[in-house]
Amino acid sequence: MRERIALALVLTGLIGWASGCKQQVDQVEFKSTINKSFAGHHECVWPEPIKLPAEVDTSKDEKTRDYDTLLDAGLLVRGTAEKKRFLVGSKQVNQYDLSDKGHAAWTPDPNQPGYGNFCFGHFNVTAIDSATPNDPSNPTQYTVTYRYEVEGIPAWASTPESMRTFPKIAADTAIQTATATVVKATNGGWAVVPASQTSPPAQ
Repeated sequence: MRERIALALVLTGLIGWASGCKQQVDQVEFKSTINKSFAGHHECVWPEPIKLPAEVDTSKDEKTRDYDTLLDAGLLVRGTAEKKRFLVGSKQVNQYDLSDKGHAAWTPDPNQPGYGNFCFGHFNVTAIDSATPNDPSNPTQYTVTYRYEVEGIPAWASTPESMRTFPKIAADTAIQTATATVVKATNGGWAVVPASQTSPPAQ
């Protein structure tokens, strides 16, 4: 009788252990999967590409401070130009263009000749905080909360002036939190569901 009870307890434990293992996931795989989804994505100073050379009316153009900060960082050179105005002659404006150093830091837009951006790093997941199956009875899709930072920030983007002018740089020097939906792929691995198909990440 005791042997039967002991055997039943062992079997119960094994079943419970097996069930628990089925629910466990390799968080290292999730970390790798999310990092792969970041491949080719870089953080840049402007949300959209801009065109250079640029003629800037310092009394009106809100990007003047941006250009002057990048000028001080050695990425741009500044000259002057005459900008024609309808019926009222012309006006002197600043003209900004890439310096030799700026050419090396400039990321051209392949779809718009002359357009581009100054990019300063890429996302890297540092830790997985939680991974919750969206359907516990069929754990093939998880909501993953993770921490990330931006790696590869160059010296020009690390200056106090750059961080004041471009708050995005300042934010990206700190560890941040976001969420992603990760789904079981047909090859047995995992894949990140595109943001357009999920809710926006919480940051």
